[in-house]
Amino acid sequence: MAIIKLALKSLYNRRTTALLTVFAIAVSVSLLLGVERVRTQAKENFANTISGTDLIIGARTGPVQLLLYSVFRIGNATNNISWQSYQDIANQKSVKWSVPLSLGDSHRGYRVLGTNTDYFKHYQFGQSQSLQFSHGKPFNTLFEAVVGAEVAKNLNYNIGDKIIIAHGAGSTSFTKHDQMPFTITGILAPTSTPVDKTVHVSLPAIEAIHLGWNNGAPPIAGSVDNTQLDIDSLQPKVITAALVGLSSKIRVFQLQRFINQYKQEPLQAIIPGVALHELWSMMGVAEQALVVISGFVVASGLLGMLTMILASLNERRREMAILRAVGARPLQIFFLMISEAGILALAGALLGVIMLFSMLLIAQPLLQDSFGILITVSALTLYEWQLLGLVLVSGLAIGVVPSIRAYRMSLADGMTIRV
Repeated sequence: MAIIKLALKSLYNRRTTALLTVFAIAVSVSLLLGVERVRTQAKENFANTISGTDLIIGARTGPVQLLLYSVFRIGNATNNISWQSYQDIANQKSVKWSVPLSLGDSHRGYRVLGTNTDYFKHYQFGQSQSLQFSHGKPFNTLFEAVVGAEVAKNLNYNIGDKIIIAHGAGSTSFTKHDQMPFTITGILAPTSTPVDKTVHVSLPAIEAIHLGWNNGAPPIAGSVDNTQLDIDSLQPKVITAALVGLSSKIRVFQLQRFINQYKQEPLQAIIPGVALHELWSMMGVAEQALVVISGFVVASGLLGMLTMILASLNERRREMAILRAVGARPLQIFFLMISEAGILALAGALLGVIMLFSMLLIAQPLLQDSFGILITVSALTLYEWQLLGLVLVSGLAIGVVPSIRAYRMSLADGMTIRV
């Protein structure tokens, strides 16, 4: 304890340099833990985009591409699924529920998804969390829409507002279905998934807004009377994809094989968890690069501490000599320098943790709004504690170098006046 008190007093006498060193270590520690938390939370949010769904069905293509356009609303399908094939698969004995998905239109840069009300019952995210409505209710009649939380927030929509769907999935469209406006009947609660960026309408509504279209050309004005449309008669001919839940997990591979070998048309069924893992592994290089960069930042902070202690040794030669003269042993001098390095590393780590949580509180809403990444402000995980321990051990290890130099300083060398 006496050595630690002496180390604290010594650092206090050099408090300006010591504080700068502590701040440098704190910045590097907060960056290391921040990158680690963003990395793990992003991976967790990514993996929890969809849960509770056993299979995703689409036209035959790559598993990642099917996952991207059906779940993440990125890209477009290479082909569609006939409604007859979807019905055949949905009526299989092992299928407990199925939800059809139809993509292709947009609204002010947000994708429009045609589906049915089973979507709000069976779509799950996170730890088997179901979709919830923050306001309103699901669509019921033909021209009603349910919007995601981000759509409602960014476009300032409320229940009862009218919206126009545009033809095509681009952010800018010159062809709009303005002859058939939709009324917002529901706003979903935030999920931090692509659902927040989606406008949901019924499958018959998708069919209705495309009545009279010919090879991408809009119908002649007045050729379609939307007041005479019947929701029951607007059965879709094709859909983009479908989500399927089974009565037994044991039958997943059996139904997957049946769909992949479907004779009527080339189809593909993927297991969401497997496809998500494959997609995340493609980004593994960038993930590891972030970890390496943050590691180098920590190393630079610790090297700054080493430089500070080494630079101060020449100024403290007389101090070391006096300590030796009053009875301090060389080993005590060694532990004094080690203690100073440990105190600096510990103070930097503690300040870094405080900075981390402060930044998380500030950045949390920004990350969620801009990137859809929900970063939880929670206690440090076991791995994060291990990282902190590694920083402290590294600080003590680096402190060995100046400690050895101080250990070797002799009383005569310390008292010699150098010119």
